[in-house]
Amino acid sequence: MTKEPTMFDLPDDAVLYAALNARDPAFEGRAYVGVTSTGIFCRLTCPARKPRPENCRWFARPEEAEAAGFRPCKRCHPIGATAEGDAAATALRAAMEADPGRRWTETDIEEMGYDPSTIRRAFRRHFGMTFLQMARNIRLREGARRVAGGDAVIEAQLDAGFDSASGFRQAFARLFGHPPAKMRGAGGLVADWIDTPLGGMIAVADDQALYLLEFTDRKALVPQLAKVSKAAKGRVGLGRTGVSGETARQLSEFFAGNRARFNLPLAPHGTDFQRRVWDALCRIPAGQTRSYTELARAIGQPTATRAVARANATNGIAIVIPCHRVIGADGTLTGYAGGLWRKEKLIAAEAAYRGAEST
Repeated sequence: MTKEPTMFDLPDDAVLYAALNARDPAFEGRAYVGVTSTGIFCRLTCPARKPRPENCRWFARPEEAEAAGFRPCKRCHPIGATAEGDAAATALRAAMEADPGRRWTETDIEEMGYDPSTIRRAFRRHFGMTFLQMARNIRLREGARRVAGGDAVIEAQLDAGFDSASGFRQAFARLFGHPPAKMRGAGGLVADWIDTPLGGMIAVADDQALYLLEFTDRKALVPQLAKVSKAAKGRVGLGRTGVSGETARQLSEFFAGNRARFNLPLAPHGTDFQRRVWDALCRIPAGQTRSYTELARAIGQPTATRAVARANATNGIAIVIPCHRVIGADGTLTGYAGGLWRKEKLIAAEAAYRGAEST
């Protein structure tokens, strides 16, 4: 049985109205307010002027508000993923991507009219890291591309915006366990940066298979890379193979709405049990979801719900092995290692594939 993602039962009106006045982020993605005097519905964190309580109607999902005749607010964008409702986060991410080599500071944030501490909390809530940490990852990505292309390390370091070669090397070493100069032409597996609408990803592949595909800002990226590097006896370089190039192409088609199913050779690192779970994930059609209990039943171990959840969380080939299609038993969007905002976006994007055949 498939289930559509639904939200929790709404508390009483007084609790919701208090959350609206407080702009309580705990209700992000879980409750929405329709304002009868304007015909508009909003997130509870919307910065707009607060309506009178008698003018409020409460909804658990944006679709319910629209069905009741309310239009989405143009300030908080309640139909998009949670992070898209934060105008400051959206503006800063756009500025970051427009100038990927820039070395951002809190003074830059203030000059754009934002409070650094507020931005720090918002980025941690939405993305699991601060704005400055995200900007550093993007600079590292740019440097990696230069090194992979054969440029001198110092040139790549300068282009990436690091003020010291040691800082550039240390950033790479934290990810791969060795500095960039030793990676170039190392043979074996190669790592490549892939841009997606949900942020940068690292793909590790050889000419036969894809071994790792992770968002560059995921906390588990470093241990995942260490595991792959150990299996390859440290022979992980920078570059692109036919497999990683095909991965980038299929991801582009997926986000463009032209690919419901991936067709890539995969070599995930895991136990036999984990592989069974990941195989079951790949059998969930795009546009559908399953609970952890349903996934446990699908592999013939109905009492292994917790083990299934752990296997889901350790998936190292994001999107292609679609762990984002697993939701809570009550239909809520439970945690996602790549960030709940990405899970929201992925499930929303895949709604267009509901019932589609593989391409």
